[in-house]
Amino acid sequence: VCHEFILFKYGYTHLSAGDLLRDERKRPGSQYGELIENYIKEGEIVPVEITISLLKRAMDQTMAANSQKNKFLIDGFPRNEDNLQGWNKTMDGKADVSFVLFFDCDNEICIGRCLERGKSSGRSDDNRESLEKRIHTYLQSTKPIIDLYERMGKVRKVDASKSVDEVFEKVVHIFDKEG
Repeated sequence: VCHEFILFKYGYTHLSAGDLLRDERKRPGSQYGELIENYIKEGEIVPVEITISLLKRAMDQTMAANSQKNKFLIDGFPRNEDNLQGWNKTMDGKADVSFVLFFDCDNEICIGRCLERGKSSGRSDDNRESLEKRIHTYLQSTKPIIDLYERMGKVRKVDASKSVDEVFEKVVHIFDKEG
């Protein structure tokens, strides 16, 4: 509900790279379904060509339905150097990154929250083994991308170990400032 309020208030369309990948994995006849499942299960990053094609398709469909809907909150992307290069190559001159919203949280808190989510999510990666692999992948591949955007002055950091209300308040403050 909180993120829906932010999206509505500021006119963003939410696109989750992970949700798009999971939906494609389940889509009957998908040529990428099994490949996506294997990457997700192993806590690894899906090849950029697949993720970018799904993001671009979702963005194009959204703007085709309503040309005013041209602001996107892309969740969970880019996750590594390959993702970043793929984004820059495919979206150069088509999309600008205003800022990166970085939810910073202690590893054990993240694992605990995901394990709790796993009780009802049905996600194949909501288990300790996959989560520890994801943290390793994050430290090795994603953190350097966040550091790069930070050097560009584009990172807006939120302490995500706080309560939902505190995190939401901080996010609203960021969007009020960034628009």
